[in-house]
Amino acid sequence: MIKTEHLCKRYPSLTAVEDVSFEVRPGEVLGFLGPNGAGKTTTMRMLAGFVTPTSGHASICGHDIESEALAARQSLGYLPEGAPSYGEMRVGGILDFIAEVRGLDRARKRARLDYVIERLQLSSVLDQTIETLSKGFRRRVGLAQAIMHDPPVLILDEPTDGLDPNQKHEVRALINEMAREKIIVISTHILEEVDAVCTRAIIIARGRIVADDTPMQLATRSRYHNAVTLQLESREKLEAARAAVAALPQVAAVEMSEREARLTALPRAGALILQDVSELTRRQGLQLKELHLESGRLDEVFRTITA
Repeated sequence: MIKTEHLCKRYPSLTAVEDVSFEVRPGEVLGFLGPNGAGKTTTMRMLAGFVTPTSGHASICGHDIESEALAARQSLGYLPEGAPSYGEMRVGGILDFIAEVRGLDRARKRARLDYVIERLQLSSVLDQTIETLSKGFRRRVGLAQAIMHDPPVLILDEPTDGLDPNQKHEVRALINEMAREKIIVISTHILEEVDAVCTRAIIIARGRIVADDTPMQLATRSRYHNAVTLQLESREKLEAARAAVAALPQVAAVEMSEREARLTALPRAGALILQDVSELTRRQGLQLKELHLESGRLDEVFRTITA
């Protein structure tokens, strides 16, 4: 597993990470969230051995990141922020180089090269130099080098940054596939990514952990948890519908979008209001395009916790 105990990183004029402790076990995909400057990347760099902690301890698969640094890194695949690489090298050459550095024998090297090239769709750019690649392809090459030696632990800093929607889907599918037998930590500011691949989320702000829970449980902290959103066929009865919904005893407030003819009823203290709202729409004879129950909004929880 990954284990951190009271991890700190202080600079002369800044405390980047303060007293961070957590564990991640096999099968977990941990989303590491926080605003810019919160300490996410610094924590990941300490785990990967690129930054030395000021105090505290961390281990990867039982190997201390300082006293057993080489063993810890052998268990780790790391995609750093920006996916830095050797710009003058060709994609095929750098992947071959990484396989050599990781000590793969000939058969294993061929098998892993074939796997990463196919799964990350790199065959079309193998002869291109890194500096000529788009941001999305550079990111995919960075992910390819991280998984080359099939490590038990992956630390991925913004793994889908710069990818188009189709590429994001492919990378998320790969992460879900690998998650069955690996420990994966993902730093991201894309909240939809947390819903798509993470089994757990830690939110960090000002260098400290401020939340640690499953995405579903975090969503229950939202004022939109159990909210009901309805969209009318037209705006003609929108104001009357808003007033009627607002008068329901368990409704705390109603948000309205006139342009979309949409209402969102917010419940009091997470009360279940779906049945009351549904019955009201039938009594009022409202023609609806949609009616759905919301589980909560992570973006709102994130803003509330980190503000």
